[in-house]
Amino acid sequence: MPTFGIFRDIRKNKLLYVMLIPVLLYYVVFHYGPMYGAIIAFKDFSPRLGIWGSDWVGFEHFQTFFTGPYFWRTIKNTVLISLYQLVFGFPAPILLALLLNEVKQALFKRTVQTITYMPHFISLVVICGIIKDFTVSDGVVNDVIAFFGGERTTFLLEPSFFRSVYVSTGVWQHIGWGTIIFLAALTGIDQEQYEAAKIDGAGRWKQMTNVTIPGIMPTIIILLILDIGRMMNVGFEKIILLYNPGTYETADVISSYVYRVGLQDFNYSFSSAVGLFNSVINFILLICSNWLSRKFNDTSLW
Repeated sequence: MPTFGIFRDIRKNKLLYVMLIPVLLYYVVFHYGPMYGAIIAFKDFSPRLGIWGSDWVGFEHFQTFFTGPYFWRTIKNTVLISLYQLVFGFPAPILLALLLNEVKQALFKRTVQTITYMPHFISLVVICGIIKDFTVSDGVVNDVIAFFGGERTTFLLEPSFFRSVYVSTGVWQHIGWGTIIFLAALTGIDQEQYEAAKIDGAGRWKQMTNVTIPGIMPTIIILLILDIGRMMNVGFEKIILLYNPGTYETADVISSYVYRVGLQDFNYSFSSAVGLFNSVINFILLICSNWLSRKFNDTSLW
């Protein structure tokens, strides 16, 4: 019986299961426990009355959001920024890992890895300060543009440049950290496959396309599914540090809208409804991407 098999496995690996307890507690306390607070999305929440004492309003807050003036703007900005991140940000660590894998000089390889890792460990506030300093009209970026005869522009004051600045700086910030997983996956490829490819006359390019990329493809697919499942979660921290009312047209996303409405306007129920809608969309995207991957590929999350 499978049940007896589980208990037998627990007795056999009890120390491993003990190590699992803190992880389970973390998710129960900080992730699943607070989920009951999502109820206020269906209530007219009042801190004085509490969650259970507040009046039920059903889907009123959802209807207000769907028919509000900012619905399509936040949806459009969230989807576009997420797609740009997926198109430009997801392949970047893979390309860097493939390039580093071809480098045979260990010192140069470690130097490149260290330099590319560093932005990931810098505080987001500092990162946004650097971005602002570099993109002002007399910043480094504009100095380079002016050197080649271009016109100076304060990028973060122009709505048309906000998404490009946000996505490109995100690639710069996380490309080094993202390569860790792919470099680890590359070390798991059987070296005999490369030897067999060399015997068949395959050059470096053929080895990469026929051995290296297929070897890390399961890792790529799993991470792609997870990224698609987080598509609507554009982080509000970087957005609110970089945007201003003049760039709301292209910069305001669902998470920043939730922040403004919930914490600045104290409309907790409405912001919870918007956040819950965002989470449901993410859940649907995750289920669909995993189903498509399982249908057309043997790799999936479950």
